[in-house]
Amino acid sequence: MNLAPPSQRGFTLIEALVALAILGIAAVGIVRAAEAHIDTLYGLERRAAAQLVAENALAEASLGIGTAIAGNRELTMLGSRWTVRVALGSSDDPDLQLATVQVSPAGGGEAVVTLRGFVDRGTITR
Repeated sequence: MNLAPPSQRGFTLIEALVALAILGIAAVGIVRAAEAHIDTLYGLERRAAAQLVAENALAEASLGIGTAIAGNRELTMLGSRWTVRVALGSSDDPDLQLATVQVSPAGGGEAVVTLRGFVDRGTITR
């Protein structure tokens, strides 16, 4: 029986511990959701950077600049090291080659982005 007047009644120790346990469980869930959100944002940023690297490599291949015409090379762009693979193949149009550009993180791993486009062979067919 509680003899204290109603204005002085408070929480018991067990009630306070239960409330703290509930808050602790909720905090763990919030931290996990924040970590998942950060990982998603990092993945989106990485794919966007790889897309820009692939578009630049395709533009270089279409202009015939440097070693981008075919083969592998490593470069640094947007604060990351990338391995760029450019493969040229045939297409139905004899004046165009099919270019496949794959961009992956330097040092291995699967391609983050694969981009396909066409490169002019520099010939004119009549």
